[in-house]
Amino acid sequence: MMTAYTKYAIIVSGGTGNRMESPLPKQFIDLKGLPILMHSISAFYKNADSIKIILVLNKAHQNIWEGLCIKYNFTIPYTLVYGGNSRFESVRNGLNFIVKKEANLEKCLIAVHDGVRPLISQHLINEAYLFAQNKGSAVPAIKSKDSIRIIAKDGYAKSIDRDSVLLIQTPQVFQATLLSKAYQQAYEESFTDDASVIEKSGYPIHIIEGNIRNIKITYPTDLTIAEMWMGMST
Repeated sequence: MMTAYTKYAIIVSGGTGNRMESPLPKQFIDLKGLPILMHSISAFYKNADSIKIILVLNKAHQNIWEGLCIKYNFTIPYTLVYGGNSRFESVRNGLNFIVKKEANLEKCLIAVHDGVRPLISQHLINEAYLFAQNKGSAVPAIKSKDSIRIIAKDGYAKSIDRDSVLLIQTPQVFQATLLSKAYQQAYEESFTDDASVIEKSGYPIHIIEGNIRNIKITYPTDLTIAEMWMGMST
């Protein structure tokens, strides 16, 4: 009989969104009638209301968020945790809350998701949790459709095979014991996502197929693309 796991989703939303050219942090910008962040939270709640949602928010943004929750009558249950000075610290703050709350981490799965990826599909959420349950980790990725060049040490841009390049997405899902141990490490600049933290701690990363629509809202053009995707039938 398969072990029943408690599922968590740490939704990281501590950024300022300077590249969006907006005075309002990008996670709060309207997307088809709701702030971007609400779409991201709703996706996990829609998947299963038993998923325990941890929202990691910049403390300076709390009043903005609470005002939006009132305005949009947003009542999905979640636990608010304040973010840190980096994404690494923010995830660790959310993780520490779970560690203190759960008596047995071996029966927990934790997804870490960018609050500004509002188009996450139910299929990908399901696949990520299931794969992590069986393999320990699940990191969604898609292949690059563009030609790729890297800046070499001599300063020149050199072409590489784009089939060897993967574009990483979230949610990245892990067995809680692995994630907890990994985040006991000291921060390094190479920690650009949770997979890099896990890998540095000595555990293998398992890639699953991502979704081209699962974009991260970073620039104004991304908002236009997201609106287009949401306007199309799935």
